[in-house]
Amino acid sequence: MKIRGERECKECGTRWSYYETGSVGCPACGSLRSVGVDERTEHTDLRVSFDLTPVRNAIDEADTDDLAERAGERCREYVRRRGFVNAGTLRDLDDTYLAAAELLHVADIVGREIRLEDREELYFLALLRDADQGERPPVEDVPPTLRAARGLAYADAVREYRRDVRTWAEDRDLTASERQALETLGEHVKRIRMLDGDVEPRTAERLVEATRDLANGLRGDEFAFSQAQERLDALE
Repeated sequence: MKIRGERECKECGTRWSYYETGSVGCPACGSLRSVGVDERTEHTDLRVSFDLTPVRNAIDEADTDDLAERAGERCREYVRRRGFVNAGTLRDLDDTYLAAAELLHVADIVGREIRLEDREELYFLALLRDADQGERPPVEDVPPTLRAARGLAYADAVREYRRDVRTWAEDRDLTASERQALETLGEHVKRIRMLDGDVEPRTAERLVEATRDLANGLRGDEFAFSQAQERLDALE
């Protein structure tokens, strides 16, 4: 959505940036009566914290399925509120978002499983330990039983990112090649989602790499755009 991010309080005259505070409330007096003083700018990235510390602190006292439920709730809220266009600037598809998306799917599986293998539980705990720091387990550590969770998480993440890219690009004249690359990316996402994410973890990682190269290409990096096209072709 397009908003006026620079605000001025009608009560006390204080000016602040909604992009920085994420709130229409005046930081000086708390009044909700304000006006925008700049041009409307595309902005989808709501301010939201992602902190799994309270869940980690409960490891010694809570069952694994309870931990999974708590972690899933925090990941769901974070992913739901995150966006990728900040004050008209296209952000990256970052590792924190990807880790949160994956933990959300893994937690759902862990919470439903009656009996977990040691490798599955350790993988869940590794995500719980590092996801809010933007760290993801390498592809070789993904248990076969959880590879669909990673594949679906990344496909969903790329789908949401692509949606914001298209919103960001509305005021820009994309070339035919750029539009085609975006369409191809969407086709790959659709294919992986139709498979319920059940693809090799390396394939899911390549989808992310292609998405990041494409975003850099749309922002003017010609080499990155060429690399994105090659990655997308290799995913066929």
